[in-house]
Amino acid sequence: MPHAPPAIETNGLTRRLPSGSRIITILDAVDLRVEHGEVLAIIGPSGSGKSTLLALLAGLDRPTAGSVRIDGQALEGMSEDELALLRRSTIGFVFQSFHLIANFTALENVMLPLEIRGERGPRRTALDLLEQVGLGERSHHYPVQLSGGEQQRVALARAFAARPSILLADEPTGNLDTANGKAVIEMMTALQREHGTTLVIVTHDHSITDQIDRTIELQDGRIVSDVAKAAATDGTP
Repeated sequence: MPHAPPAIETNGLTRRLPSGSRIITILDAVDLRVEHGEVLAIIGPSGSGKSTLLALLAGLDRPTAGSVRIDGQALEGMSEDELALLRRSTIGFVFQSFHLIANFTALENVMLPLEIRGERGPRRTALDLLEQVGLGERSHHYPVQLSGGEQQRVALARAFAARPSILLADEPTGNLDTANGKAVIEMMTALQREHGTTLVIVTHDHSITDQIDRTIELQDGRIVSDVAKAAATDGTP
């Protein structure tokens, strides 16, 4: 019986860009496999290729060479319309800068992806998610009335609203202080466990990796380490 393909797989993934008379390699032959339901942090210094890798995984950018497969589907052969449909049905996003709609309340922001999908009862689903991220009583507030940490929690609820099988988070704690950043990661991983989502978090904050099971490090566009936490044992030899 054939094995199911991984949630995410890249082979020889490379991205180069011209810079004057030179060609700059941003990603250099990256091989990566992420299983369904796995939580992965991608760390590395600025310019290491983290955000470029995330954009390629989402089909927001095209590789110079190599391939990306999502649930076994090769992205390089897809049209822009097919990629947009894949993102709408399979991939959710959380961004550093929140990307909330300013003239929508927290509730309306979370309802939006549900309404786009034509789902029934979007209000109840959105309220439930806001309750889960501790903002049930702030549902009628606009983004300007919310703190940075609260806005990121709204963005998190919105990302999970459409129940994506894969969630990509680009520096989700980058605009938050340490306490709020830790709280957001805790909420994100709690929602991930509940929904069985495959979660990939790009971050420069090494402290959050303590909360995550597997961490890869990028330097100069290459994976230089791939470390999974040891599973807890029951003490038997």
